[in-house]
Amino acid sequence: MSINLEWYKVFRKVVQNESFSKAARQLFMTQPAVSQIISQLERELDTRLFNRTSKGVSLTDEGSLLFEYVNSALNLIDAGNEKLYELKNLSAGELKIGVGDTISRYYLLPYLEAFHTNYPSIRFKIINGTTVELIAALKSGEADIAVCNFPVEDETLEKRVCFDVQDAFVYGDRFKKLFLRPVPLQELTKLPLILLESKSNSRQYVEDFLSEKGVKIYPEFELGSHELLLEFAQINLGIACVVKEFSADYLDSGKLQEVEFLEPIPKRSIGVCYLKGVSLSPSASKFIEILEKD
Repeated sequence: MSINLEWYKVFRKVVQNESFSKAARQLFMTQPAVSQIISQLERELDTRLFNRTSKGVSLTDEGSLLFEYVNSALNLIDAGNEKLYELKNLSAGELKIGVGDTISRYYLLPYLEAFHTNYPSIRFKIINGTTVELIAALKSGEADIAVCNFPVEDETLEKRVCFDVQDAFVYGDRFKKLFLRPVPLQELTKLPLILLESKSNSRQYVEDFLSEKGVKIYPEFELGSHELLLEFAQINLGIACVVKEFSADYLDSGKLQEVEFLEPIPKRSIGVCYLKGVSLSPSASKFIEILEKD
């Protein structure tokens, strides 16, 4: 059986109008063309679908049964097309973003606000975690995109840099006399250090750099948030490793000072990741576009 979907659309239109000629006008076809399609459909189904009279057409019992299914199926197709249109035009849908608390708070919030203002019908689902956890969320389909600390060494991911950040060690009033002038990196081994937890990508970056320079560090405090790093340093519990750009309020106000090293820590990036070979949703593409405009 080789029935064209368009035949069913013609069939539904004839039923709705109870007339071949009215259906033809609405379909921008000739009446003979409509009649021919219905005849082909009846031959393929080996069933008479319409009673034909001089006043028009009416469904046979078999035609009525078929119409119930055809109408439902075509309505579902129409609904699917409408939903697809809404998604493409960002008037419906969901955007699942993986992001850490620090990046979300100090970087992402204005972009979320701008996107929501322009596309209020798109729902957000925010997945929090470390970079490793966010990459896992991408691969499982739990997240569409992940905004995270670079570098990320994974060949299955597309990676796009958004902006550069500078890791810095900061201190409170108690430690001022130790840092009147730039110090060697080795000085860190003598100090009480406050670091993010070991699975943090940003901590790993700093530790890898220091290790290349022959400096091995061991924290006195391991914390789960950037804000706590700043608070612990402010009350003089140690020297905290933070992101300078996310610590501006503390540094500009003089609550904390930055350690100057003879050899500075190289800058790194924060960016957005998504799976290679997987098409981004229109909402995800638009959100990345907003990120990259800045």
